[in-house]
Amino acid sequence: MALALTIVLVFVLLGFNELWWRKHPMHSEFSRKFIHVTVGSFVAFWPYFLSWHEIQFLSVAFLVGIAASKYLNVYQAIHSVQRPTWGEVLFAIAVGVTTLITHDKAIYAAALLQMSLADGMAAVIGTHYGNRQKYLVFGHTKSILGTLTFFFISMLILIGFSHYSHAHLSPIVIGIIAATASMIENLAIHGLDNLLVPMVVALLLVHS
Repeated sequence: MALALTIVLVFVLLGFNELWWRKHPMHSEFSRKFIHVTVGSFVAFWPYFLSWHEIQFLSVAFLVGIAASKYLNVYQAIHSVQRPTWGEVLFAIAVGVTTLITHDKAIYAAALLQMSLADGMAAVIGTHYGNRQKYLVFGHTKSILGTLTFFFISMLILIGFSHYSHAHLSPIVIGIIAATASMIENLAIHGLDNLLVPMVVALLLVHS
């Protein structure tokens, strides 16, 4: 039952976002980030009501679905980005691959939230308020404000993880992991950060 409801909820969010985008096509980046934040944050908490095998199944299913949507242009809102990227596909892969790194629910949630919440909010704030302080990484435009936003939210996620999971990470460890995630988010291009950030953060938390 939980698996079926999860699938329905994801498609409801995608459908709502698609309808909104068709009425407001000028806000394509907002539509993409809305799905990035909402669906990604939802996925982060899947281990609390789905089994690891169910999450792996959904990862493969959504990977196929996203690839088909990209080819058939079904959900135009999430594919409307102008720059070349495979971010949606790679995030679907990360959902499944991260389950191979850890079966700790809190670590999984913290790792996925790094990409969904920290990266999503960094893009929104950086796009709207960071136009004056920009820099290039491998030809891709980044903003100082966006990077700082990612680092700050990343630290908040890790502090929350440390408190609620009783992992008791030191401030130095939290800073190192947040800085590492921020660096990967900056350097990984074509959406590769969607795969690498959750994997690396999960690995670092497993061994912390």
